Formats: sequence, C-alpha cells, structure tokens
Amino acid sequence: MEEGTKNNPWKLKTPPLTSEYEMYLDVKEGKEVIVCVVGKTTLLYDFRCLNDLHQMLKSNGDWIELGSADEQKPAKEGTVEAWGRSESNPIGGWYGLKKGLRGRFGMYIPPLMERLGLAEVTHDSKGNKMKAK
Repeated sequence: MEEGTKNNPWKLKTPPLTSEYEMYLDVKEGKEVIVCVVGKTTLLYDFRCLNDLHQMLKSNGDWIELGSADEQKPAKEGTVEAWGRSESNPIGGWYGLKKGLRGRFGMYIPPLMERLGLAEVTHDSKGNKMKAK
C-alpha cells in the first residue's frame, strides 16, 4: 500500500524526536494539501510547499534554522518558519491553510521532507536546522 494516503499516512516525529504525528496527501476544495494530524488537531499545508521549500534550500546551500512558532507568535527572521509565512515566498504568504493553525510550518514540514529524501534535518533538543539534499 502506498505511503502518504489517509489509510496509510506517514508516521513522523518532530525534529527533536519528542512527539509523533501523521501526514498524508489529500485534496480539499480542489487544492492539493498535506494533512497533518497531531493528536486531535488537524492542520493543513499547501502541497506546493514541498517543492518550493526544497528549491529555497537548494538556492541557499547551507543549513537554515527551523524556528517553529504558532500562527499568533512572530517567527524568528531567517528561519524556515518565517519563510513559510513570508510575502516573498513563491505563494506570497502562508503555506498553512487553516486559519488560527497556520503556524508550526518549521516543526511539521521538515521531517516529511526528510522522509521523502528532499532534505537533511538535525534532531537536537532545540535549535534544529535543515538543508536540501
């Protein structure tokens, strides 16, 4: 059975390897999305973030801090989280699609990219980083 479906989601761990969550691909309102299930909370991310983030990491060429933050908190400049909500990214704003839960891009997307072979991610207790593979 193909991995990354609702019936066979990717089982992932946050970068510090402290929490488990699941992700799978789906279509919502005609848009390809990544569904992220963390406990009883479901977040949605625009599917284009995988390719867009990979391209940004490749052009950067070095490690970039993840900098995860909730939507209501500012993201640290120069981090993956800040890029995932920046008006200067390819979609011109948030890759998170569920109002109120659009943050945590830097927490949940990097491990998926690592699983898909698109990136390397560090797994320290704090200050994790990623770079393109």
